[in-house]
Amino acid sequence: MTDTNDQPPYIDLKGIRKGYRIGAEMVSIFSSLDLAIAGGEFVAIMGPSGSGKSTLLNMLAGIDGPDGGQLRIGGKRLDQMGESARSAWRAHNMGIVFQFYNLLPMLTAAENVELPLLLKPLSARERRIRTEKVLDLVGLAGREKQYPTLMSGGQQQRVGIARAIVSDPGLLLCDEPTGDLDRKSADEILAMLGFLNKEMGKTIVMVTHDPQAARHASRTLHLDKGEFVEERSAA
Repeated sequence: MTDTNDQPPYIDLKGIRKGYRIGAEMVSIFSSLDLAIAGGEFVAIMGPSGSGKSTLLNMLAGIDGPDGGQLRIGGKRLDQMGESARSAWRAHNMGIVFQFYNLLPMLTAAENVELPLLLKPLSARERRIRTEKVLDLVGLAGREKQYPTLMSGGQQQRVGIARAIVSDPGLLLCDEPTGDLDRKSADEILAMLGFLNKEMGKTIVMVTHDPQAARHASRTLHLDKGEFVEERSAA
């Protein structure tokens, strides 16, 4: 994949290799994967089960490292970082939106959103102001004290998005963010991601199986058997 901007890609993968040992057998996921994503792009990644989507997302998130090749995000070589360094980098530079929300049911919406801020040198007042601001941004003003179990799926995903952006990261990784939602709620979440991309300049990488969700992205990449086999740009 090539980037058409003069600036270097914000996400830049070159010759990525990754495999897993299953018993005595080594199974290759990627043999030489290249990918370039410009800052401010909204890219959807599609592909069948087993194509490598989750493995790719885990590497972009710094949860897992490649076996070889170069993986740069924002100019930083994640492939040269240890696990603790990748974890610290992730906390400061990216937010993750999950399919099943990953909210703690014993915490209120505000308390769930506030969690990433507990790692930062902020006062309780500063954390509260940031939390209220992002909950307002995702349309949940006034629901700060509500618990996830009393919310619809769409509302829970809005809390998940608020948590992902409360630290103001440049990169959002979305793992099937509409996979557990009805069409109306899914469209609302996708419109929100579009707003974060276009109006707030967030770079978004979204793994999805839903062609309608992928249409909200500026570019769709199809992954199959560890290789990108097709690319489609938005009309």
